[in-house]
Amino acid sequence: MDFDEAVALVERARTPAEIFVDGATTYRGLVKILHPDVAPAGRTATATAALARLGALWAATNLVIRTRRHRWAVGADFASGDIGTLREVTDGPLRGLLKLPRDPADGDLARAEIDALDRLCRRGEHRFRPYAPELLDTVSHEDPATGIRRTGPVLERLNGFVSLAEVARRYPGGVDPRDAAWMWRRLLVGLGWAHRAGLVHGAVLPEHVLIHPAEHGLALVDWCYSVPPGQRIPALVARHRDAYPPEVPGRRPATPATDIYAAAELMARLIGPRLPPALRRFADGCRLERPTMRPDDAWRLLAELDDLLYDLYGPRRFRPFAMPA
Repeated sequence: MDFDEAVALVERARTPAEIFVDGATTYRGLVKILHPDVAPAGRTATATAALARLGALWAATNLVIRTRRHRWAVGADFASGDIGTLREVTDGPLRGLLKLPRDPADGDLARAEIDALDRLCRRGEHRFRPYAPELLDTVSHEDPATGIRRTGPVLERLNGFVSLAEVARRYPGGVDPRDAAWMWRRLLVGLGWAHRAGLVHGAVLPEHVLIHPAEHGLALVDWCYSVPPGQRIPALVARHRDAYPPEVPGRRPATPATDIYAAAELMARLIGPRLPPALRRFADGCRLERPTMRPDDAWRLLAELDDLLYDLYGPRRFRPFAMPA
């Protein structure tokens, strides 16, 4: 089979059974043909896309990964993240999401997420536990084609949650600030919880903040960029470079003020042109150039936000929030 035949086979396949007649033998053979390093001149992008689809189809086969505590049956892709694809996994009635880095070089980021979720469980106040997904297990898996071993977390599946990136897409004119108020409040609660557990999240971005519209819940995900205060954030998401506080691209130490800047930037963009002047001034005070000039205590800042919201809208009351179709 030549390169073009292999690409055509992968592109037209709709189920794993259409390709993997001989299981891992077929998979390894196709990887050798489709790998970008051996692709014909000018066909690297085609090879990369075909190899990614091949990997997704292989993941949907009856792959089982055993750990010390669990026997995870790996299912279909659930979502694509910055460093890895989330895949559905089950162990009897227990359901989770397996996150393995696409590039083995990102193993340190996967390990950082595992360590962060473990720290939050051990050191964070238990009543705030829903503000991050639970770490169900840690998996180490060897690719049968390449022999490369990758390690990643199995995460709690947060049913009914959507990202603020999705909220922004559904509200192109901006979210009503009275609705964004509960999101901003809960975001500061979650960040304060992390900071008191000794972590800076490091990537408070639209895709990494999930909300439950009906229950007004919020969870922070993608802890792979997190560090203890005083350390540098290990990487940034390039498409969001202009949303980061200057110390992150500047490779300077991160502090709780780093997350507070990013949270204010995120919420100001989410509300957009509907942002009242008083809330804009509040956000601007969180986005000063130097970290030492910004607020660095999320829970103290929450009290200031509550006072401001009271002045703007009166006593707090529950406002149902719906995602438009």
